[in-house]
Amino acid sequence: MRVALGVSGGIAAYKAAELARLLMEDGHSVQCVLTSSAQEFIRPLTFAALTGRKVITDLFHASSGEDVLASAVEHIAVAQENDVLLVAPATAGILAKFAHGLADDFLSTLYLAFEGPVVVAPAMNTAMWGHAATQTNLAMLAARGHVVVDPGVGHLACGTVGPGRLAEPAIIAAAIQAIAHPLRDLAGEVCLITAGPTQEPLDPVRYLTNRSSGKMGYALASAAHARGARVILVSGPVDLPAPEGVERVRVRTAQEMRDAVMQRLPESTIIIKAAAVADFQLEEVPRQKVKKTSARFSLELVPTPDILAEVGSIRGERLLVGFAAETQNLEQEARRKLESKRCDMVVANLVGGEGVGFESDDNEVLLVTRRNGSIAVPRASKLAVSHRILEECLKLRLVGQPA
Repeated sequence: MRVALGVSGGIAAYKAAELARLLMEDGHSVQCVLTSSAQEFIRPLTFAALTGRKVITDLFHASSGEDVLASAVEHIAVAQENDVLLVAPATAGILAKFAHGLADDFLSTLYLAFEGPVVVAPAMNTAMWGHAATQTNLAMLAARGHVVVDPGVGHLACGTVGPGRLAEPAIIAAAIQAIAHPLRDLAGEVCLITAGPTQEPLDPVRYLTNRSSGKMGYALASAAHARGARVILVSGPVDLPAPEGVERVRVRTAQEMRDAVMQRLPESTIIIKAAAVADFQLEEVPRQKVKKTSARFSLELVPTPDILAEVGSIRGERLLVGFAAETQNLEQEARRKLESKRCDMVVANLVGGEGVGFESDDNEVLLVTRRNGSIAVPRASKLAVSHRILEECLKLRLVGQPA
């Protein structure tokens, strides 16, 4: 495969040389593009020696006697002749340029002209990585279907410790191999996935809800689609773009989610209930706003539909995965849910862990299954955890499960 390797200006630029070597060893041809800032950290000659090809450093670089017109449109030629665009390290600046379509150098112009798969491996200071602007830009790129190889956690050049260091070159090279030889192990499956919270109205302006961001369910939908499944995502109200290639059904309340699930159940083969459905609702919602008074006010709530239990009672040969967010007795509660809801697997996590679970980009879970006992999945990005969950689903699919 032909890889255009973009290197932007960060201390991790030196690791891009090792990445180029690994890509060559994997049989790919590599065309390196260095930004002017990247050249402050590593010289183009290093990449030329490794790849055996001219390194592109400027948008307009023709010297006397060279074809000036060819130089002016070289970004188009490079876009057309390569199969994948990989940027490692991808600084906060280059991510912002890509997200907003700013093209003022060869790499950002190449990005706009490129129509194939794009992989970015961010690397930056922890505060820059966690900044809302950076995370918004990453979400925009992910919504376009680009692959984000999350940074690692450790000591950074600035002296801090945290997320932001460039992923190891072998991990980035593996992402390119996955594009060159994509997994299609869920081809033929129809995954019905629920995500996000529900909102249960208390009056026309107020509602009950929970802290679910929907990120886990959306990551599962992206991972299942990448592995060849047709994916139906029934989503509560969240501020996330629909994953590329995924059919999204928007709902608000538990009842609406239940109805959407039941409507799409006949066409599904794997059901993953990742949504954090509210447990209680008002039996009758007032038509008018409830006014605030000095007197105490109480609500009488009734349970919402138990979607997981209902699906478990009628699922037939379909694979059923439930989720359990607990504050204590994690495995015991997950196994109780496994049996009572007739699931094949329950994905459990403890609520309140720092940097994992609700509203975060990472998760740490326990997979409780009927056949394989309990499997601890250590902290990783929600996309990585999603692939681990799907791998276990495939194992259960192969051996079959009792209803």
